[in-house]
Amino acid sequence: MRILITNDDGIKAKGIYNLAKVLSEHHEVIVVAPRGQRSACGHSITLWEPINIKEETLEGLNVKAYSISGTPADCVRIGLDKLTGPIDMVISGINRGLNVGTDVIYSGTVSAAIEAAICNIPSMAVSQEISKDIEEYDVACKYVLKVLDIAKDKYMKDDVVLNLNIPLKEEKDIKGFKIAKIGKTTYTNKYIKVEGKEFKETYSVEGTMDERNYVDDDVYYVKQGYITLTPLHYDLTNFKILKEVEGIFNI
Repeated sequence: MRILITNDDGIKAKGIYNLAKVLSEHHEVIVVAPRGQRSACGHSITLWEPINIKEETLEGLNVKAYSISGTPADCVRIGLDKLTGPIDMVISGINRGLNVGTDVIYSGTVSAAIEAAICNIPSMAVSQEISKDIEEYDVACKYVLKVLDIAKDKYMKDDVVLNLNIPLKEEKDIKGFKIAKIGKTTYTNKYIKVEGKEFKETYSVEGTMDERNYVDDDVYYVKQGYITLTPLHYDLTNFKILKEVEGIFNI
């Protein structure tokens, strides 16, 4: 397969390097990633300034690689149009941190995969839980290959994003694999005043995830030690209440 790899942590991130290394042993890989950190930029695209492209070398890897001055969604758009030629699949990641629950709305990693789906290319977003002291991607890479092997034979949907999340555990301690719906994640945010050079009111944000008691969703299962896979789609219509709303707003 010809696979375009991107991310939102930047071209120099450990996660994308490990993913490119493993996938390039089995597939043709082209890396197109942001030049710097673009986490939580969502599905933003660059409109009012030029996007520049720089060819990069990923040490020890025999892959074509490019850094882009724009966002993860830009990487997919300009990569497909100018850099890669025909692509069988887009894989975004491996993200430094989980993308579960409503975090998928903010995630540049997931948004890059959604952009691929909008372009009618099968895609996967991959995220690995980390801690302050541990950032390892071996287990995630193994499960990317497992999911990819099944997907290419049985489930290459050009409008579906497969959102894969891996808990921070050794492979022997993984409890299993769950197909799960997305849950709801909320945060208690603290805006802390910092010294600003230009503006008087300058703040940085620190957030902690709120405790919750939901079950049977991706947030719950990852916390229990399961790897989760969630099919996502860019159509945000709530079909369960479509008829209900239609009956109320009968204008």
